[in-house]
Amino acid sequence: MSEVNTIIIGAGAAGLAVSACLNQAGVSNIILEQNSNVASTWRRHYDRLHLHTDKKKSELPFMPFPKEYPRYISRDQLVKYMEEYVQKFNVDIRLNQQVQSAKQDSGHWQVQTQTALHTAPNLVVATGYAREPLSPTWKGMETFPGKVMHSSEYKNGAEFKGKNVLVVGFGNSGGEIAVDLYEHGAKPSLAVRSAVNVIPRELFGIPILSIGIVMNLLPPKIADMVNAPILRAVLGDITKLGLRKSAYGPGMQIREQKRIPLIDVGTIKLIRAGHVTVYSGVDSFAGNRIKFEGGKEAAFDAVILATGYRPRVNQFLQDAAQAVDEHGTPTTTGKESALSGLYFCGFYVSPTGMLREISIEAKQISAAISSK
Repeated sequence: MSEVNTIIIGAGAAGLAVSACLNQAGVSNIILEQNSNVASTWRRHYDRLHLHTDKKKSELPFMPFPKEYPRYISRDQLVKYMEEYVQKFNVDIRLNQQVQSAKQDSGHWQVQTQTALHTAPNLVVATGYAREPLSPTWKGMETFPGKVMHSSEYKNGAEFKGKNVLVVGFGNSGGEIAVDLYEHGAKPSLAVRSAVNVIPRELFGIPILSIGIVMNLLPPKIADMVNAPILRAVLGDITKLGLRKSAYGPGMQIREQKRIPLIDVGTIKLIRAGHVTVYSGVDSFAGNRIKFEGGKEAAFDAVILATGYRPRVNQFLQDAAQAVDEHGTPTTTGKESALSGLYFCGFYVSPTGMLREISIEAKQISAAISSK
């Protein structure tokens, strides 16, 4: 059995940031990571992925990105940065340690992995939103003869060249995967069930995140009213592209639905040019034909489910109903939860960027723990 001041679960951006902040404050801590390397979620993402937020607003605490990195950093560059971050701040990571249970007992948190029991007065859960892929099913789906995969399994569109591919979902993964498929010679379509918002990655050469930080000073409804005519002028009327415009603006969508709008990196241009076809939500499958809500149907060779994830921290966190909802999503983040000594980092869907929010939360958590 080992004992430190703080146990951190997860060696992604949030876990590394918290550990570095605690190390700077002289607080002993370890990270337990179930995979064989850091940034495992980022490593699994598709090859084309770049941050949608600019590098100046995406740094982890105390360490800027290299000057030679572009404004929007690639997946591989971010992974390399996180590896160097571990070395710079002497982060103590125990790899290949899958947490089987974490529970509070007599004022200490007991965390059991497959090989060891760790105890500490403080526990930080930093496993992120992308812990469990969410893969819906539809009537007749078992009859589909082609490949069906979740976006977490998608690497690039090379294997889909010349094929009709349906991407289900209109989040940032779905939008960029549709672009990647087109660039690899596939014929992509998008199934979009819900009404949506779209924002550009930049406005007049300014990263949308920088604008979002300023707009975040206003109530979301007011910010949306200010931004609406600008977004319409830049993006046009998205309803003419077969998309339904959300009754909420982007700011209200984030607050009410906990979902980031599509940050456009070329998807809208391809839809407008007829290179990406938009359908409504999936209704059912019948062999290689897929029927959509409203009655349209078409044949496809493959389906990619860009349908998101769930945190599911309740799979290992025991007796913590006060701190998580019925889906295993933490109800607080960046501060001490309803349970003494339990913190979550990286679970706030932020209008100003997740990595920026992670850095803020990591500093807050470190300050709270080191002041005890």
